[in-house]
Amino acid sequence: MSTTPSTTPVTVYAESTPNPASMKFVVNGMILPEGYLEYFSPEAAADCPLAAQLFGFSGIRSVFLSANFITITKTQDLEWDDMVHILREFIRSFIQSGEKIFSVHPAKELMANEEYMKDVSAGNEETVQKIREVMDEYIRPAVEGDGGAIDLKSYVNGIVTVSLRGSCSGCPSSTLTLKAGIENLLKQMVPGVQEVIAESL
Repeated sequence: MSTTPSTTPVTVYAESTPNPASMKFVVNGMILPEGYLEYFSPEAAADCPLAAQLFGFSGIRSVFLSANFITITKTQDLEWDDMVHILREFIRSFIQSGEKIFSVHPAKELMANEEYMKDVSAGNEETVQKIREVMDEYIRPAVEGDGGAIDLKSYVNGIVTVSLRGSCSGCPSSTLTLKAGIENLLKQMVPGVQEVIAESL
């Protein structure tokens, strides 16, 4: 499915992330109006032609899309020096062509966590709201800056469970970030929080 090519010049630049296996490609336009999506195979990306076609390049392990960036995670045998320019130009050309990034609207997937959170936060609504506020103001912008995403999955008996996506998933420094950064901040700012753990993928 394609549309009229964009008349606005599309620029894409690459940024390294704390995860040496992930590279962040920043676009001068909106890719996803809210939330994020992550794909681990071309089959899973069937509704996202851009991600599906990125899997056509050898050595691509996952494709993560958020507001104005795409984080690509590679396998160990791929060298970024060989691929960054090629991937950057492919993303730029795809968007410039006017081809739709999504063949169907992804809103259903983006909202999948909301009903679940209503269940797990029962009886802890005030604490969960404070956790969300701290994450939105202090934690999420930093994580997105590194090419990833973080979501609150549950708060039970003082334990906050989060999901880490994009460059943060499998990052060698993610445990340090989780414990020394996120956990310490939430313990200081939200009474009752005792520990922060990451959901297993």
